[in-house]
Amino acid sequence: MKKIGISTEYITLGQLLKLADCISTGGEAKFFLQETKVLVNGEPDNRRGRKLVPGDTVEVEGCGSFTVTTR
Repeated sequence: MKKIGISTEYITLGQLLKLADCISTGGEAKFFLQETKVLVNGEPDNRRGRKLVPGDTVEVEGCGSFTVTTR
């Protein structure tokens, strides 16, 4: 599981996908989430604005598993 470190209170799912190199631009997030299975803390979620806080886990089909941590 790869760690994504943040220095803010939260990060959006769309931002995490970009930082994790699952997508190349933030504009791709909406379409990527419509076509790809994404689990946030074990539950399906396709909202690019979903707020993720340290401790949350994200599984992206074909891209890997990530956990949000503080820097």
